[in-house]
Amino acid sequence: MAEEARKPATYQDVLDAPEHMVAEVLGGELHLHPRPKMRHTRAASSMGSSLHGAFDAGHRGPGGWIILYEPELHFGADIVVPDIAGWREERFPIPDEPDAPFWTVAPDWACEILSEGTARVDRMKKVPLYARESVGHVWLVEPVVRTIEVLRLRDSTYELVGTWGGDEAPFAIEPFEAVSFPPEAFWGRALGPR
Repeated sequence: MAEEARKPATYQDVLDAPEHMVAEVLGGELHLHPRPKMRHTRAASSMGSSLHGAFDAGHRGPGGWIILYEPELHFGADIVVPDIAGWREERFPIPDEPDAPFWTVAPDWACEILSEGTARVDRMKKVPLYARESVGHVWLVEPVVRTIEVLRLRDSTYELVGTWGGDEAPFAIEPFEAVSFPPEAFWGRALGPR
C-alpha cells in the first residue's frame, strides 16, 4: 500500500512541540532536538555575552549591533532558531508588535554551536538556508574541540574565511574583528579537566 504523502510541517507544529525541545521547520520538515549539553551552553553563553558586551552594549567595543540568543526566525515556511544571531543596528527589525515571538528579517550574522545531534542539520540544512536569506556571516562552533569556522557570503554561497581555535589568543574574527577576545571569552574559563 502506498504511503500517504506527508503534510509539510507548520508553525503550529513548532508551537505544539514539547517544551524541553527546540523545534524548527526546515524544508517542510519538523526538526526537534533536546536542549543543549553543558559545553554547548557554556560556549554559547560565553560567546554571546562577550559579543553582546562589546558590540551590542558597547562596553570596551564599538557597539552598533543587536545580539540575541536563540531568536526564532521565520523565512517563509522555514522556521529556524540559531544559537546566537546579530543584526547591524540599522537593519534590526522593530516589529509592529513589541512582544512579537519571532523575526522575519534575516540577521547579518548567525552562529551555530555544533553538537552530535545537530551538526548535520546545522551544516546541511541551516547553512544553505542562511545563504538563501543573505546572512552575511555564519560561524560554526565546535565546543568540544574548541574551533570556530567562519563563513562569509559571496554571491549566493559561503566561502571559508578561516578556522580559529583552541587557546590561541587573541581572537579577532569577522564580522567582529574590531575587538580581540581571549579564548575564554568564547569557551568560558576552564572549570576542570577537559
